[in-house]
Amino acid sequence: MTAPARPRPLGALKTLAAFRAHLQAQGVALGCDEAVEVGPGAPLARAHRLGDGRLIGNRFCIHPMEGWDGTPDGRPSELTRRRWRRFGESGAKLIWGGEAVAVRADGRANPNQLCLDRATAPSLGALRDELAAAHRVRHGGDGDLLVGLQLTHSGRFSRPAPGPPQPRPAQAHPVLDRRFPDGVAVRVFSDDELDALAETFVDAAVLAADAGFAFVDVKHCHGYLGHELLGCHTRPGRYGGALANRMRFLELVVSGIRRRAPALGIGVRVSAIDVVPFARGPDGRGVPEPVALPYLHGFGVDAGRPTEPDLREPIAFLQRVRDLGIELVNITAGSPYYNPHLQRPALYPPSDGYDPPADPLHFVAAQIAATAALKRAVPELFVIGTGYSYLQEFLPAVAQNVIRTGGADAIGIGRLALSYPDFPADVLGGRPLDRHRLCRTFSDCTTGPRNGLPSGCYPLDPFYKERPDAVRVKALRPRAGTGAET
Repeated sequence: MTAPARPRPLGALKTLAAFRAHLQAQGVALGCDEAVEVGPGAPLARAHRLGDGRLIGNRFCIHPMEGWDGTPDGRPSELTRRRWRRFGESGAKLIWGGEAVAVRADGRANPNQLCLDRATAPSLGALRDELAAAHRVRHGGDGDLLVGLQLTHSGRFSRPAPGPPQPRPAQAHPVLDRRFPDGVAVRVFSDDELDALAETFVDAAVLAADAGFAFVDVKHCHGYLGHELLGCHTRPGRYGGALANRMRFLELVVSGIRRRAPALGIGVRVSAIDVVPFARGPDGRGVPEPVALPYLHGFGVDAGRPTEPDLREPIAFLQRVRDLGIELVNITAGSPYYNPHLQRPALYPPSDGYDPPADPLHFVAAQIAATAALKRAVPELFVIGTGYSYLQEFLPAVAQNVIRTGGADAIGIGRLALSYPDFPADVLGGRPLDRHRLCRTFSDCTTGPRNGLPSGCYPLDPFYKERPDAVRVKALRPRAGTGAET
């Protein structure tokens, strides 16, 4: 059988006109501006003052990008510190959590994930200070820099020690439960255990406040515990069924933070759209797993057509978030574990992935459109959008259009921050983009961690390209010939 043609790489498109023609040919609706403005009044450069008075100096945000490179006891390593310094140097004025930090050891997604407790809190505070210092050196001040910390329990995807996973899901799942190796015990959290875990999140938030973070993100995305709780339609008890029950965990954490750290800001990163789990099909492309209908194990997914999103519950979720006094919301999609084509559009899959089922631009556009619809539905929120790294040279033109037309309040940068951390500064300064550092979505930053190696941009960051791990990552790629384009 002849392999299907891979979508055309965006790096082959040399002009905005060629990009627009490609969008039209693919049937993708995605606005992009003709010229990117520069100066303090430019859409991407405008500052925003939150309702509590805190200032965000521009419209670029750095997403949480954990590196699987902390110490065994949950402290940052020199690799972690380098990454955070580069985030500070980026020019973005909103740092959304730096990276996901587990609130207790059993919630780590890997044995090298950062973990926040009394012993590690000083090192995480120092990490935040190092980021802010790097920002001051490069950009002259940090009074308009907002730095948060993302708090998480990895739930179904917990792997706190070397060896097999140690899953603690929120519910039984007809597809995902089958993916665990034989002999792995799947222990669903009880209601009482969730009550206790909510208090642990609050304890961690207090430590984050004492360490100098401006806000915490109570993580509800990417298949981890908070996100899975939102999909517990069939779970009995206090945490399942009605949406109010499925939001109970978030509400307990928020009320606890308000009680014990009232000055601390709160944000929520949520996978607001989702589809059923996908798997690698016979031709290498992702295909949806068969599920019984209605599909009652997801959030933001149409139960009757589970390859399609449904925004009704996400809108209700965000309305309740607003009513809880939360203003910062970061919109993302799906999970890197079961539908990465939706969550992290890429041309090339990681070692355990699949080729995109369609041109990745379709999934970029889906995230941008969903975010715009949610912003329109709950306009009081400060909304950060996701899915932009795939746009490469054309990211600034699309990002400005999104901000200018009210589709989001800030543009989140993820993988691109690993290869080209000062991308925001170059855009805001009107400088030509360095095409040699643009993320081309080779997915090595995921292939490495999937195989027990640190995450980094092995093709484009000279620091990682020269590490011995780069040879191993290259050998693990799904197919040869995915070297960096220029």
